[in-house]
Amino acid sequence: MNEQPSLQPDLPVGEALGAVARDILAEARATISDPSRSDAEAVHDFRREMKRWRALLRLLEPFLGEDVVRLRIEARDLARALGGARDAQSALDAVNDLADHGLDISEQSLATVRTRIEELKEAAETTTLTADMRLRLTQSLDQALSAVEVWPLHRLTFPEVARCLTRGYRAARDALPENWAEATGEDLHELRKRIVTHRYQMEIVVPLWRRFGKMWVGEAQRLRDRLGRQQDLLLLVKMTEPHRPLARWRSRLRPAIIERGNDHVRASRRMAERLFVERPKAFRRRLEVMWKTGS
Repeated sequence: MNEQPSLQPDLPVGEALGAVARDILAEARATISDPSRSDAEAVHDFRREMKRWRALLRLLEPFLGEDVVRLRIEARDLARALGGARDAQSALDAVNDLADHGLDISEQSLATVRTRIEELKEAAETTTLTADMRLRLTQSLDQALSAVEVWPLHRLTFPEVARCLTRGYRAARDALPENWAEATGEDLHELRKRIVTHRYQMEIVVPLWRRFGKMWVGEAQRLRDRLGRQQDLLLLVKMTEPHRPLARWRSRLRPAIIERGNDHVRASRRMAERLFVERPKAFRRRLEVMWKTGS
C-alpha cells in the first residue's frame, strides 16, 4: 500500500498539503461508493475521514479563513448525521469492555443486553445511510474538492505550518484537567476532541522523522482510544436511565461502569502527562528542527 500524502522534505509545503486534502476527500468518497463495504463499515470509515478532514481544515484556517470554517462545520454536521449507529456500537463496545473486566452479570443477561443494543444499531443503520444521504455526502465532497483546487497555498512555509501544529498541541495541552479525579464527562470529551485533531495533524509530519513521528501518532491514538472507551461507558449509562432500553440492568451495570471508567481516566492521565510534557515553544522548536534536518 502507498503511504498517505504528507509533508516531504523535497516537496513544496503548499503542494503537499493540497495532496493531503485530495487524498482525504478521495478516501471519503471511496467509503460511500464501495459496494463491498457494509453500511456500518461505510459510516465508520466516512466518519474517520471527516475527522482527518476537519483536523486539516483547522490547521489551514489561519491561512484560508472563513472558507475552511464553512467546510469544517459542514463536515461536522455530516458526521453527526451518521452518528446514530455509531452511538449504539459505542455502547456495545462498552459492554464488551465491562465483560472483559469482571462484570458481575449472568451470561444470559449479558446476551440479552447485547441483543438489545444490536437491535438499536441495526435500526439506526437502516435509516442513516439512505440513497438520499449518499447523494448528500457525494455532493458535499464535490464542493469540498472544488474549494481545494483554488486554495492559495503556494506561498505557505513550514514555519507557518509549525505554528499551526503548535496551536493544535497547545489546545490539547490546555484541555488537560487540572484535577483528573474531578473531571466531568464533558471535560474529557472536549479533551478527546483536541487529541483527535492533534493526532491527525501530526500525521502530516511523520516523514520528517519517521521513528519519532510514528511513535507520537501512536501514543496520541492510544490516548484517544482510552478516552474513547471512557466516553463509550457514558453512552452506556444513558441507556440505563429510566424508560431507556437497558434500565432493567441499571443497578448491575452502574457500579461496574464507574469502576472501569475510573481505570480509563487514570490510564489517560498517565499517557497525557507523558505526551504533553513539553511546553508549546519547545514543541514548535522540535518541529522546525525536524524540517531543517529532514530537508
